[in-house]
Amino acid sequence: MKIAIGSDHAGFTLKETLRAWLMEQGHQTVDVGTFNKERCDYPDFGAMVGRAVAEGEVESGVLVCGSGQGICMAVNKISGVRGGVIRDSRDAEMARRHNDANVACFGEQITADNLAMDALHVFLTTPFDGGRHVGRIAMMSRLDETRGVSTK
Repeated sequence: MKIAIGSDHAGFTLKETLRAWLMEQGHQTVDVGTFNKERCDYPDFGAMVGRAVAEGEVESGVLVCGSGQGICMAVNKISGVRGGVIRDSRDAEMARRHNDANVACFGEQITADNLAMDALHVFLTTPFDGGRHVGRIAMMSRLDETRGVSTK
């Protein structure tokens, strides 16, 4: 699987751990940065990973910041992206099964390396359930289409 990965400075160490693990598992990674621990802004990296996913350049995305929250908010500004904050394997499972998430967002200050690797494995191997969830995904897609447009 081809996976885009990125982080800000606060997620750099976990990003590097997850990138190495992904490559060990046989995945191809597209690392959009950051490439060191110098202060930088997470929206830039969320946007790069999100665009790669939305444009079909990669099959999935992985993002890391300090908490996972900010970078998740940033990536979800990209139409066609469904990113979720993943703290453990259960989060990963439900994000995939019910929400067809295509970007996993981790918090380096929240989730230990081994837990993040386990959760990422679950995220990448859990299929979308479909069924009753398909309509909800369509509803979210329609929200993308109306972004910035008043619905009043």
